[in-house]
Amino acid sequence: MANENTLQDIIGHCKEYGFVFPSSEIYDGLGAVYDYGQYGVELKRNIRDYWWRSMTQMHDNIVGLDAAIFMHPTVWKASGHVDNFSDPMIDNKDSKKRYRVDHLVEGFVENLDQEKADAMIASMEALLAADDFAGLKKLIEDNHIKCAVSGTCNWTDVRQFNLMFATEFGAVASDNPDDNKVYLRPETAQGIFVNFLNVQKSGRMKIPFGIAQTGKAFRNEIVARGFIFRMREFEQMEMQFFVRPGTQKQWYEYWKEARMQWHLSLGISPAKYKFHDHLKLAHYADMACDIEYDFPMGFKEVEGVHSRTDFDLTQHQEFSKKKMQYFDADIDPETGKAFGNYIPYVVETSIGLDRTVMMLLSEAYQIEDLSTEEKKDDRVVLKFPAFLAPIKLAVFPLTKKDGLPEIANELMNECRPLFKCFYEEKDAIGKRYRRQDAIGTPFCVTIDHQTKEDNMVTIRHRDSMQQERVPISEVKNIVMHSLQPL
Repeated sequence: MANENTLQDIIGHCKEYGFVFPSSEIYDGLGAVYDYGQYGVELKRNIRDYWWRSMTQMHDNIVGLDAAIFMHPTVWKASGHVDNFSDPMIDNKDSKKRYRVDHLVEGFVENLDQEKADAMIASMEALLAADDFAGLKKLIEDNHIKCAVSGTCNWTDVRQFNLMFATEFGAVASDNPDDNKVYLRPETAQGIFVNFLNVQKSGRMKIPFGIAQTGKAFRNEIVARGFIFRMREFEQMEMQFFVRPGTQKQWYEYWKEARMQWHLSLGISPAKYKFHDHLKLAHYADMACDIEYDFPMGFKEVEGVHSRTDFDLTQHQEFSKKKMQYFDADIDPETGKAFGNYIPYVVETSIGLDRTVMMLLSEAYQIEDLSTEEKKDDRVVLKFPAFLAPIKLAVFPLTKKDGLPEIANELMNECRPLFKCFYEEKDAIGKRYRRQDAIGTPFCVTIDHQTKEDNMVTIRHRDSMQQERVPISEVKNIVMHSLQPL
């Protein structure tokens, strides 16, 4: 079902080549918290920028927002997070270790054959949909699912556990700690909803229209695993699309297809994706599905598409006592009158940026056997789409003398304003190529002594390893041409 070795290889590669580091590693780290290194932060930024352009630049009726992480605590009461943002948990009485029930079962089925695994997951999802906590405990006990620490099946009853981080706001002490309590936001969507009227009126937006946002969110995950797939501090890319009531189904189907096409534009095979419809809908939704990618640990959610109805705006209207209505002057063909005032419905697309980074790493990571009869050899390469690669072009003078570094730096100065470049003059050319393969650089250019005679350079293509002589004046155009989305 899953390829744990590949996952461990990717984790090791990310640390060795500056993509992702365990946070606070010199102090033995902090569980499920990671730092992005020099190449990881470039990859992450490229993905974020591509998503942002696809949403705000390519749609005339979608605009951006950057809401604060801290929000008034009543926001989370209105949204249902205070009462409903929880997961079924179970504790092992011997080890005192706490597990999310779905993660415990999912970890267990990884060692089963596909048919048995699918059957158990289906049973678990049906029990979750029915909030049948006794049934979930029976499922765990009947299958002798053990605690990884104690090795026993001595379990507590299943119960809910709220996932929000709370902290105190301000410098004034209070006898009641709830007086100063605020939450680190568990999602970015509520910042959009509370600003719905601000954006609509200031931008003179007409329904249907969307508001897009990227930013950090925080969840106190009890069982956070899978490297950067599930973290306690993570980044979301969300778009809330406001529509006329009664049209949400067509827009839900539209955004399902549109978001899948965005994923395919990353150069990933359709066979690596699938839709997963939710059996148990969140309290705000009337339709919901996940776009799942085939990670090394199996198919997992990378993006959700949800029809959130008018729940959020209605709740904020009730709790804030401020009207969250929109006046629609368009004519209803059935009545011949304007649609008038209503609270819009919302279709949401929400993609995890960190999960997308992991998806691209999983897709790009390859070990190629280059062995010959005389020599055993392989190369580790990250085959990113060129427009997402952290470094687009590496420039290598063959030697540190004879004027070659000066020519190389002239090329760097020409290309640097347009895309990320890398310069290196140390070690043999072959070693330099392999280092760039390992970080996913699509092009390397070598300046040699012949360059001084004919202004030609050797450009090497990452994926094919083919080399060709081209005019140095054409290097910029060759790279720029490759930077279009697939």
